[in-house]
Amino acid sequence: MTNRTPLRLPGITELPPSGRGMRIGLFGGSFNPVHEGHLLVAEQTLLKLELDALWVLVTPGNPLKDRTELAPLEERVRATRAMMDHPRIKVTGFEAAHGFTYSWQTVRFLTQSLPGRKFVWIMGADNLVAFDRWERWRDIAAMLPMAIYVRPGSNRRAPTSLAATALARYRIDESDAGRLASLKPPAWVYLHGLTSALSSSAIRARRRREPLV
Repeated sequence: MTNRTPLRLPGITELPPSGRGMRIGLFGGSFNPVHEGHLLVAEQTLLKLELDALWVLVTPGNPLKDRTELAPLEERVRATRAMMDHPRIKVTGFEAAHGFTYSWQTVRFLTQSLPGRKFVWIMGADNLVAFDRWERWRDIAAMLPMAIYVRPGSNRRAPTSLAATALARYRIDESDAGRLASLKPPAWVYLHGLTSALSSSAIRARRRREPLV
């Protein structure tokens, strides 16, 4: 898939401010729709990884997912901001402004254009199961540390997934999660914390079943 046409939306696609030395988590997703489970991951990783800030990256669209029911980017960004009302959590749709299609493009851009920041990639364990299908996934692991958050239904398959096996020797103990942002990649940790059984796909399915009023 080629890059998308860049889309700039005032107040939606700008990057949050940051400074050298900041420990910043990057939590990407479609958030279609955002729900309590996303909020728990954001709050818990902010705490467990001892981050200065967490940037929630609302993607224009996941190349591995069906986009037929994808709500407009601005709508998803505003809904996510309303749900994640926390002074250290910043929500942005900046990938759209650069026409990025893949996560490796996002990671490369941020690590190269914002030197001195200590970025950490954050994703649910369900994404680790399919991580080897991501474009240039090994490059992502080589560019920044990663935190994998346990989510319902994924805790059995994730530890034995292809990516987890390939990166096994770089995994650190959960008790050392607070120093992850300072480690040289590849480095990753498997995090346990509060979870929710909610999922965006289940919410969309329920909405389809509900009668119009």
